[in-house]
Amino acid sequence: MSIDTPVLVLPGLGNSGPQHWQTRWALRHPDWQRVNLGNWDSPVCDDWVRALDVAVQACPSPPMLVAHSLACLLVAHWASRVRASVKGALLVAVPEPGSPGFPTSARGFAPVPMQPHGFPSTVVVSANDPFGSSAFAQRCADAWGSRFVDIGEAGHINADSSLGDWAEGYALFQNLAG
Repeated sequence: MSIDTPVLVLPGLGNSGPQHWQTRWALRHPDWQRVNLGNWDSPVCDDWVRALDVAVQACPSPPMLVAHSLACLLVAHWASRVRASVKGALLVAVPEPGSPGFPTSARGFAPVPMQPHGFPSTVVVSANDPFGSSAFAQRCADAWGSRFVDIGEAGHINADSSLGDWAEGYALFQNLAG
């Protein structure tokens, strides 16, 4: 990845805490920007789409997106509405709006847009994610034109998964970023 490529970190519901791999990666890369999407606990999709669009438009060149959980659905909604240039997106732990664990406080994220994003992306899933099935994530990856990677049983691929710096995920990011 070019040192000049901006990276936008997009946490999911509740933001990503200090032990989350997104936070750990961002600490190693102070030039990366963690996007403040606004209301972290009762997100409204349209508000998050606007915040992401402002962040992408402010980048001096097409950025890489690093999205976790609900932010994966954000990227899908943003990509379906906006024609801005993005270098690529790592989409980790895609939640399933129809699942029992999907947060009722998240509004406007369903239905999930199921069309190609128009930029390279990788969907990373866990076989035992309580917020979304591998089958749903596979359907999303197929529809979005994304590479699909199942990392086995790793829960929601968050701080509770005890991944530390999550070297495997970082390697996937580097591969995607080129």
